[in-house]
Amino acid sequence: MDQWISSSEATARPQRSWAQAMTRGFLCRCPACGKGRMFNGYLTVVDACEACGEDLSHQRADDAPPYFTITIVAHIVVPLMLIVEMAWHLSNMTHLAIWLPLTAVLTLGLLRPVKGAIVGLQWALYMHGFDPDGDADDHAAEAWRADSG
Repeated sequence: MDQWISSSEATARPQRSWAQAMTRGFLCRCPACGKGRMFNGYLTVVDACEACGEDLSHQRADDAPPYFTITIVAHIVVPLMLIVEMAWHLSNMTHLAIWLPLTAVLTLGLLRPVKGAIVGLQWALYMHGFDPDGDADDHAAEAWRADSG
C-alpha cells in the first residue's frame, strides 16, 4: 500500500523545544547544543557557536531584552519598595540609597540572560534566518507584498 505525504509534511522542519532553547540562552549558552558560549563580551552575540558551529549571527534581539528586563526588575523592586515603606517609613534619601543601586544591579545582571533567552526563542521558532531551508523573513515579506499589492 502506498502512503501519500503532503508537501507540507515533506518539508516540515524538526520541532525545536522553545523552553530548552530559552533556558540555554538564559544561561548564556548556545541554544542548539547548550555547550558553546553565546556572548563575546557583555551583550555581543558570537557569530557562530564554538562547540557545534550553529550560526547565531542571524539574531535580531534589538529592543526586546531591555523591555523585558525593565518589566522583570519593576516587578521585583516596586513590591519590595512598597513593603519597606509600609513597614518602616524611611526617608526619601534612604529609599534612593537602597532602590537605585538595587535597580541598576538587577538591570545589568538580568539584561544579558534575558537577551540570551530571546535569541534562544528566535532560534527555536526559526525566526530571522535561523531556518536552515532558507530565509523565512524574505518569504514572509514577499507574501505580504503580494497580498497587499
